[in-house]
Parts: sequence; structure tokens; C-alpha cells
Amino acid sequence: MRINIIGGGIVGLCSAVALAEAGHRVTIIDDDASRHAASWGNAGHIATEQVAPLASPASLRTAFRRRFAAGGPLDLPLSGVRHWLGFLPRFLAAARPSAFRSGSAALGSLLYPALPAWRRMVGLAGKPMLLRADGHYVLWESAATAQAGAAAWHAAEIGTASLHAMEAAEMARLASLVGVPIAYAVRFNGSGQIADLGALADALEEAFRARGGTIERSPARLAIDDGRARVEGHDADIIVVAAGVRSRALMEQAGHVAPLIAERGYHIRAAAGEWPADLPPLVFEDRAMIVTRFADTVQAASFVEYHSPDAPPDPRKWDRLEQHVRELGLPLAPPFTRWMGARPTLPDYLPAIGRSRRVGNLVYAFGHQHLGLTLAAVTGELVRTLIEQETPMVDLTPFDLARFGE
Repeated sequence: MRINIIGGGIVGLCSAVALAEAGHRVTIIDDDASRHAASWGNAGHIATEQVAPLASPASLRTAFRRRFAAGGPLDLPLSGVRHWLGFLPRFLAAARPSAFRSGSAALGSLLYPALPAWRRMVGLAGKPMLLRADGHYVLWESAATAQAGAAAWHAAEIGTASLHAMEAAEMARLASLVGVPIAYAVRFNGSGQIADLGALADALEEAFRARGGTIERSPARLAIDDGRARVEGHDADIIVVAAGVRSRALMEQAGHVAPLIAERGYHIRAAAGEWPADLPPLVFEDRAMIVTRFADTVQAASFVEYHSPDAPPDPRKWDRLEQHVRELGLPLAPPFTRWMGARPTLPDYLPAIGRSRRVGNLVYAFGHQHLGLTLAAVTGELVRTLIEQETPMVDLTPFDLARFGE
């Protein structure tokens, strides 16, 4: 079967590898040759523990004190009000307790096979060493936040992950790295990390091409004719929309409601220096910041900023990340490289994975919010089952775009 995939980010690329491995003739159409998309600037964390969608009662209770103006990670800038104002009512509806419970069950069903799917995917790429399944740490700087935070995690649904208090040797190691006292820390097991995002992109693209796949570095012009989708200049039997934040316009062109927003995140990177190469990601929960060692760099990432994907970055967020690094006494020194990327987020914080009921040859996979990397491999396998009309490993009903109206 001839298949065109619009979007060469991590979801599109994993889908392409899975389809090419199954013997299909696949072309990725993507103009992001420089890899500016959120797929290649994230924290590298395989977050199997994040079963609770961010559209939740807890998010509503804590939103005011977590706002950027009060030192927190959440920002709804007035300059972006036309982008997020229509998003909020759907978010509030999804955060109702009953909707949240349903969303957690749905998200958990995707997270359960996420890490095994990644093991299969890096195996297909011939680079198993790129996946590290040695967990991560969560740290608190004050006794009060530690007590509340640890209790919340112990009470939370965390799927296939587990957590335990840090052993003395582990605490001593972290204390030698962090320049402020650590009140408490826990270690998660069953989560993972990609060791190098650039190397992962290279490996997946190489594996895709080795299986006969083609990557076309150009914008994709979608057309809908007589109930069928096509990409101008590229003949195909099936079109897959996996274009991240750009998917909204494409799906609306096909007659679907896709209330996608750009949820922008920021990171800074510096040379790894003295940062241990084998240290799992560190989450400084009081600061909503995750610090990850990649191949030869260390990255600090944070923020939830609802805006247009094309709006200029807010330098204050990079400044605050650098301030956090200084205040924590982390062994990271300037110059820092600065990055901002747009996570594709739907109001209920569930992805859209399914087959169009309006356009017979259109499949979609986007809207993975903070979990794009985590869920990319399993999503790629699900896209293959949709195209081959097999029974998927999980019930895809909660991820159908029809939930937002036809």
C-alpha cells in the first residue's frame, strides 16, 4: 500500500518505521529539516508514570498559585488570548471528576505498552542503547512541599511505574551535585529516557530509508476530493496526518473539529561538564523543572505557555531557567543555548488517534501534549493496525476526534 505521512516529528517517524517494516511504500512529507519541532527539544523522558491527564481537578485547584507571574510554570499571556480563550471551556469540562477518571483510564491504556513499544522501535533502528529504562528522580527543597508532593505521588495512579524513598547512597550522590539542601526525594522505576534525541532521529530516519521509505522535505498541500484525501504531487492510497500543532488546519480542511492548541515549552542547554553520564533525569518539583543529561549536554526544561506556535518566544522564561540553575547550584555554566517548542495539545489532554469517518483514506495521530516522545512508538504501531484494519492493542474510542463533535 502507498502511504503518505504528513509530519516527520517523532510520532510521524515512528509511524513511518512501523509501516515500512510491514512492507508498505511510505513517504514522509515534512519541511522541518532543521528539527525545530517539539519532538526534538523535549526532556527525553519516557513518562510512563504520567497517567493522570493535566485536565484534572488538581490542575484547577493549583492553577492560580502556579501562574508564571507568581513564579510558577503556567502562563496564559494576554497577547495569545484569541488562541487559548476558546480552549478553556473544553479544558474545564475535561477536568470534571468523572471526565478526568475516564481520561486517566484511557491514557493509562496507552502508557501501559509504551515502554515495550519503544524497546521494539529502537530494536528496529538497531540502536537499543538509545533507550535507557533506569527511572528518574523527583526532588523537593522544603519539608512542607516534600510532604505534600510525596503523598500525592504515592496516592496517584502511576501505571507500570513504581516509586520508593531514596536510599542514603543515592541521596548523598544527589547532595554532591545540587548546591542547596534536598528535603526529600523519591526514585521512580519503570520510566525511561532517550539518551540522545538527535541520534534517535538519525537512527529512525536511517531505519526508515533502509526499508524503502522516502522523506520529502517540502510543505504538504492537502486536498480533499470526492471524500478522499490526497497530497498534491504525491500519489498514495492512505494519508496520515501527524503534523503536531499544524494538524488542526489539516483536519479542519477535512471537515473535522480539532481544538488543538500550541502549549509551548522552553529549555536551555549547556555542556555536560561534571554532570554524571549515568544519572537519570531529575525533576525539581518545587520549580516544575526537569534536568536531563543527553550525550554531551545537560538540558533544563519547563513551562506551560498557551499561545500561537508562531508568536515570538518570551525571553523571561529562559532567564528564569538560568536563575533556577544558579539558585540550585547545579554544575552547569554558560553559554546556554535556548529553545522554545510547541507541544500539540487537545483540551482533554488525550491524543487524537483514529481513522476519519468523513474521509475514507485519512488516518490521524497527533495531540500527544507532554507525552509525544513517550507515546510515539506505541502510536506508530497503532497507526499500522488502523491502516491494516487489524484489532488494535488498546481501545481507540477515547482518542477518536468525534469526541469534539462532527
